[in-house]
Amino acid sequence: MENKQYEYLADNPNVKVLPLMLSLIIGAFFAILNETLLNIALITLMDEFSIKLATVQWMATGFLLVMAIVIPISALLLQWFTTRQLFLGTMTVFTIGTIICASAPNFPVLLTGRLIQAVGTGLLMPIIFNVFLLIYPPERRGKIMGLIGLVIMFAPAIGPTLSGVIVEYLGWRYLFIIVIPFALFSIAFAYRYLINVSEVTKPKIDFTSLILSTIGFGSIVYGFSSVGESANGFQTPSVWLFIGIGVIGIFLFAWRQLKLKEPIMDLRVFRYPMFTHAVFMFLIIIMAMFASEIILPIYMQGPLALTAATAGLVLLPGSILNGIMSPFMGSLFDKFGPRVLMIPATLVLSGTMFMMSQLTVDTPVWIVVVGYILIMLSVSAIMMPAETNGLNQLPKRLYPHGTAVMSTLQPVAGAIGVSVFISIMNARQLHVLQQSETPKDPATMNLALVAGVELVYFIAFAMSIVALILSFIVYRATPREDQEISKP
Repeated sequence: MENKQYEYLADNPNVKVLPLMLSLIIGAFFAILNETLLNIALITLMDEFSIKLATVQWMATGFLLVMAIVIPISALLLQWFTTRQLFLGTMTVFTIGTIICASAPNFPVLLTGRLIQAVGTGLLMPIIFNVFLLIYPPERRGKIMGLIGLVIMFAPAIGPTLSGVIVEYLGWRYLFIIVIPFALFSIAFAYRYLINVSEVTKPKIDFTSLILSTIGFGSIVYGFSSVGESANGFQTPSVWLFIGIGVIGIFLFAWRQLKLKEPIMDLRVFRYPMFTHAVFMFLIIIMAMFASEIILPIYMQGPLALTAATAGLVLLPGSILNGIMSPFMGSLFDKFGPRVLMIPATLVLSGTMFMMSQLTVDTPVWIVVVGYILIMLSVSAIMMPAETNGLNQLPKRLYPHGTAVMSTLQPVAGAIGVSVFISIMNARQLHVLQQSETPKDPATMNLALVAGVELVYFIAFAMSIVALILSFIVYRATPREDQEISKP
């Protein structure tokens, strides 16, 4: 049976699990930190290389695009290479990309380095999730996945603040230079302590699936990411062209995976009810987070007239608390199961989203601070427990495929969330301005923007109600064989 404890390395006294975990977490922290470290420096790069906003945005768009292409093939790579080979190779690729960025003489070279970084970052999280699933038995995974949640949330939280200080006092190149020694340390540490925990089966490579995956996920991320680059948004024909190509590519990819005996990404993971439940919860929570992380800074720097630095500080407590609470929520998940956490958390999330849908031009800043803290604490009690519970139901052979599916959803949901919420806000704002007799008056423009923010949060409120309903049907999952999936 797959759930016997003696099969897991964490229960083997001869295996040093702590150094193995540290080698993975150190690499993950700096790879994920790198995702948000560059956001504040985009204006600086425009001046440095004399480029336009649409060009410099490829530092972010291209990063998401490459991640969307490489993550779906992570399940295949996890079965073709040992844990050591894959992690050391991934961190080496990331480090090479970082060195190229640090020494880039022009923007094309800088962008090339950034895209190489994205290859390493995209493959890293599926590797780490898969290794931890193999090391720890289901009843101990909550706390461990909570530690991953701390890394995932804490690194992006301090990224913009750290970036601002580095750019102002040292220059943009040090955003990469400072990461290099830590990346090298992670490689050296992993070389010394990381052991092989996965089984190398070397399944047949279906190149048609690789092509369909690249076209499908790449096109859909590019289509949604390019919405903001056009003044017409979703009315731009090229946007719908790429989204349409992406949808067709993903459909054909999914159809082919179900037909293959050895698929690149085994979509039979959706036959396991708690995994499917986790995917829906994951998507809803990701969208709710983007509603706040993207829209709130616009609201604070617009109607509330806060500086960018102050707006960043307003969001910092919620992000940090989310990271700090993730291991604690993981421990509660191990002890009590998912429902005890998810029901109250989705209730709080729904109430907070409704509260945020009532924002005005005169809303005190402290309400925004408290609201964002409540949102992020709710997220910490929902996202990682849901993901852990879903992965727990899969048999061991499907771990690489489950982690690949979950990891693929992040950049795809990110690109869709940003473009859709921004478009909704802009459309509502434009409608209000068109109905006004003084559309160019600053006060009217602020009222129109607030109307857009309110609509976005009301939609997020409706989504959180769906999450609340889903939280009542969740149950603690345990590993199942294929023939057991119909059992409650």
